[in-house]
Amino acid sequence: MHGLVQLFTVIVLVSLPTVMYGGYALMGLLKRGVLNDQQESFFRAGHAHAGVLLVLALVALQVLDHSGLSDSLRWVVCLLLLFGVLAQSGGFFLAMLRTRVGMSITTAGAVLLGAAMLITAYGVAFL
Repeated sequence: MHGLVQLFTVIVLVSLPTVMYGGYALMGLLKRGVLNDQQESFFRAGHAHAGVLLVLALVALQVLDHSGLSDSLRWVVCLLLLFGVLAQSGGFFLAMLRTRVGMSITTAGAVLLGAAMLITAYGVAFL
């Protein structure tokens, strides 16, 4: 495994328990009835996206490790994955407070993740 990819794989693996804890926290909030319906929806969406996108990032990192991309492009992809996951899932949590801002951040995260996937695909297909 390439050093950079190994570093970001560790970051993702260490991040997964925080998502697991988020599920536990969500259950506590639901039992206490602290959240309104909209807040509950955004919390669930943020939590679900975080888990799924971290697993996607793990797969993408493994594919990236076998691509022909240069080290500088690997850095770009790793950073796009990191900030894309944080923005897309975090935007839902921010939307609990400020819907427009949160959804804009969620959209930006999707764009970052899409760019990471396309660059990785290019590295696999053409290099």
